Amino acid sequence: MKLITWNVNGLRACLGKGFLDFFHEMDADMVCLQETKLQPHQIELDLPGYHIYWNSAEKKGYSGTALITKTEPLSVAYGIGIPEHDTEGRVITAEYQDFYLVCCYTPNAQNELARIDYRMDWEDAFRAYLMELDKTKPVILCGDLNVAHQEIDLKNPKTNRGNAGFSDQEREKMTALLSSGFADTFRVLYPEVTGAYTWWSYRFNARRNNAGWRIDYFIVSQRLLPRVKDQIIHAEITGSDHCPVELVLKA
Repeated sequence: MKLITWNVNGLRACLGKGFLDFFHEMDADMVCLQETKLQPHQIELDLPGYHIYWNSAEKKGYSGTALITKTEPLSVAYGIGIPEHDTEGRVITAEYQDFYLVCCYTPNAQNELARIDYRMDWEDAFRAYLMELDKTKPVILCGDLNVAHQEIDLKNPKTNRGNAGFSDQEREKMTALLSSGFADTFRVLYPEVTGAYTWWSYRFNARRNNAGWRIDYFIVSQRLLPRVKDQIIHAEITGSDHCPVELVLKA
């Protein structure tokens, strides 16, 4: 089974930069998108053989998630059931026979950590939501989680310490999640690999110089780890400032 997560930074823009070529080449079972930046009526996406689910932000042209899946889920839920956290289209949860798939676009703490208090509230609420799901079935969480967890996960940790995405507070919340029965599949498989990034600033030739951050994840319930075959970062795909990330599961 093959799953893809990708922050497309505007799906309509990404469609003009090779999205469909990559989509058809990968032939994935499930594709989770973040930062779609659209309402469903603004796009015609004809993908025979797939079911498509959208969670759009109330604010136009902002945030948003989507799930494109070959297998129709048993159920689909939007948001995490807390009104103050559910206006920005950040979460889609699909229930399948033997797991929940959660597509997430975590709020950015913003420059000078302007939104860090909201981010901390979000983190606690979202972790509780995942733990509740995990009581019923194992969870596969994927998406742009807007944090580089360890120094190995970004090119310039010293100069970025305290910035959005690499603040002590955000990193501690990721540690708390991973201490709650979940595992970062990439670091389980590749604990020592450096230079493995999923997002690069559009400034300073960051992508050409691979001055990036690993902020897009597949995180799974610990008991799902025996099924994890590989986790691949497709840094060669350039339709967004993020690249797609692939999870391969054993049947």
